Amino acid sequence: MVSATSQPAQAPARGKRADALRNQQTLLAAAAEVFVTSGVDAPIREIAARAGVGIGTIYRHFPTRADLVVAVYRHQVEACAEAGPDLLASAGSPFTALSQWVGLFVHFLVTKHGLAKALQSDSSGFDALHAWFLDRLVPVCAQLLDAAVDAGEIRPGTQAYELMRGIGNLCIGRDSDPRYDPRRLVGLLLRGLQRAGLSSLLPARSGPYFVRIPDSVLAPAITIRRYDSDVSRCYRSVS
Repeated sequence: MVSATSQPAQAPARGKRADALRNQQTLLAAAAEVFVTSGVDAPIREIAARAGVGIGTIYRHFPTRADLVVAVYRHQVEACAEAGPDLLASAGSPFTALSQWVGLFVHFLVTKHGLAKALQSDSSGFDALHAWFLDRLVPVCAQLLDAAVDAGEIRPGTQAYELMRGIGNLCIGRDSDPRYDPRRLVGLLLRGLQRAGLSSLLPARSGPYFVRIPDSVLAPAITIRRYDSDVSRCYRSVS
C-alpha cells in the first residue's frame, strides 16, 4: 500500500517526466525542421539553436546522430499516423482528408530519404524501421482511401501500399535537386484517382441505363448510355 507521505514525492516526479517528454518533443520538432532545410548532416548546433537548448542537451537525449535521425523519423511517423483519423473527422470530405494527409506524408518523406545514410551499415535496423513504418501508415492510408471510395469521390481499386509507393517514387530526388518539387505531380496523381465529376451524376452501380450530362460538366452535352461502377468504360451516344 502507498503511504500518504510518498504521494507528494510522486507528483513532482511525474511533472519532471512530463517536462522531459515535452522538451524531447520540442527537440524532435526542431530537428525535423532543420533536416528538411539542411539535410540530416546539418550541424548539431543548428538544431540546438532552433530548439533553444544547448548542444549538451541534445547529446544527453541522443548520443549519436543516428539516434537523433531515427527518433525524428519515429516522431514524424507517429504524427502522420495520428493525423489520419483526425483529418477524416474534421475535413470537409474524405478526399480532402486524403489530400491533406498525403501532404503531410510528402513533407515527411524528405526526412526519410536521409535515413539510410544516417544509419550507414546498420541495414537490419533500417529494415526493421521500414517494416514498422509500413505497419503504422499503410492502415491509415487505407482507411482514408476506403472513406473516399465509400463517399463516391474516387474510383475503387487503388491499394494503400501502391499509392504510398508511387508517392515515394515521385519524391525521390527532392533533397538533392532544389528545382524539383514533387507536390505538383503528387497533386496530379491524386486528381487521377477522382471520378472526374461523374460521381454526383452517375449511380454507383453497373448495368444499362441513360443519364444526361449537362454542358457545365462536359461540353457539348452528351448522354452516357452505359456506365460501369469502376468507371473503366463509358459508352457514349450524342444526345
